[in-house]
Amino acid sequence: MSFKLVQRTALIGAASMLMAFSSFAGAAQVQTPDQISTQYDAAMEQCKSLKGNDKDVCKKEAKAQRDSAKADAKAGKKEAEARHDATEEKRDAAYGVEKEKCDAMSGDAKDQCVANAKTKYGK
Repeated sequence: MSFKLVQRTALIGAASMLMAFSSFAGAAQVQTPDQISTQYDAAMEQCKSLKGNDKDVCKKEAKAQRDSAKADAKAGKKEAEARHDATEEKRDAAYGVEKEKCDAMSGDAKDQCVANAKTKYGK
């Protein structure tokens, strides 16, 4: 194997490992749009020193990493919204049960029970 081929293989392998690590790290923490942009700009800056196909590959990897981070951010936002919706639905269901329990009471006891349920479930 020629030295240039070994060097290119090492460069591509290192970039692939960096992308894999970044994807793994991104799974633990979703990046903000500013972080994604800063990381992309830094990656593109590193590509400037390369030539030919190595430069093209570097740019494609930077773009792929940026697009992957954007997709992770979008998925994280959807997950957060889904968790919020689920929490609201659970709270509403529990509030309904609590109010139903109050129906067995009457007068001041019922009024107090309903007031407590409203306070407890933020209604």
